[in-house]
Amino acid sequence: MAKIVVHVMPKPEILDPQGKAVGAALPRLGFTGIAEVRQGKRFELTVDGEVTDEILDNARKAAETLLSNPVIEDVISVKVAREGGCGCGGHGHHHGGERKDLLA
Repeated sequence: MAKIVVHVMPKPEILDPQGKAVGAALPRLGFTGIAEVRQGKRFELTVDGEVTDEILDNARKAAETLLSNPVIEDVISVKVAREGGCGCGGHGHHHGGERKDLLA
């Protein structure tokens, strides 16, 4: 089985009260140097078998129509997570393996 990871974020012009609350709490808890926090959503879609181009296209369409609200949110990425390891789909750590980005 394979996993597709979808990341969704509020559009830049949309107020993000949860991100603001976290951003305000960080310095009070001793975490300094963080200028802004935006909170988004992460979805993990488990696929039976291989991830084909058709399945990736369907995941992208689902991300744009169901997993996000296109009026206030942007789909940031739709990626195939590496098998094994953390299965994160990308968070800045190098795990090796292939991931296929559909959206920049």
